[in-house]
Amino acid sequence: MPKNNNFIERSITGTLSFLKESIFADEYAAKAGLLQSLDPRIKVVTFLMFILAVLFTKSIVVSLCLYIVCLILAYFSNVNMGFFLKRTWIFIPLFSLFIAIPALFNFFSPGDALFTIHVLGAKLIITYQGLFGATLFLVRVIASVSFAVLLSITTKHFALLKVLRIFRVPQIFVMTIGMCYRYIYLLLEVIENTYLAIKSRVGTRLHYKKGQHVVAWNISALWGRSYHLSEDVYSAMLSRGYTGEPVILDDFATKLTDWVWLFFVAMFIVIIFYLKGRIPWVM
Repeated sequence: MPKNNNFIERSITGTLSFLKESIFADEYAAKAGLLQSLDPRIKVVTFLMFILAVLFTKSIVVSLCLYIVCLILAYFSNVNMGFFLKRTWIFIPLFSLFIAIPALFNFFSPGDALFTIHVLGAKLIITYQGLFGATLFLVRVIASVSFAVLLSITTKHFALLKVLRIFRVPQIFVMTIGMCYRYIYLLLEVIENTYLAIKSRVGTRLHYKKGQHVVAWNISALWGRSYHLSEDVYSAMLSRGYTGEPVILDDFATKLTDWVWLFFVAMFIVIIFYLKGRIPWVM
């Protein structure tokens, strides 16, 4: 098989495998760990506190401290660090990096010059204010995404949906998330099978014009199949008694450790913001 086809096949299978592992990592929620032992309601409240603390702080040091806390929680929750870091440093943080790059220069962030770069006769100046703002933005994104991912992989999907309903999130929103969760896996399987069918029917060598027709036809066919598949998924859910409300076998039960966890998280955030205003290097 030609190298370019190998590259295309590896890219498709690798991307699909990555998406499946990212979305359907329920095995971590079933493990014995620190976060898995907590009541999902208390866990959601504390993680919301962490994320709000990241978003409202203007200190890079505080944001880094919160990110380190997130990594420690992941470690004590038996989450594979390689798995966790790959899913928190790809896509959103990398996309945010490209957004933050223009903020480094003086025409977006005027201020004290740090470096001067000459490109094609143009003089680009990186300012202290721009570097600080871009770094703070990236650290905020990485920390908040890490907390959100850690919450999702250490909490069972249905329990998380039920918590959203307990906190009065609209039913249509929760129902849409639940349907998407079931449908995405089926859609990924359809894409994988479609590529395998194309490969088995047209072989490894194909004229580019013929290839364009094959790809265009399969895109339209996939669109039609996905539309009918979504209807079938919803009908199957209704036939099994789904009413729009997530149902789990075990009811939530708050223990003493949950309240202790909530207290320590609240005290930690209060202390770290208290110290931020009194220690110069934390500003």
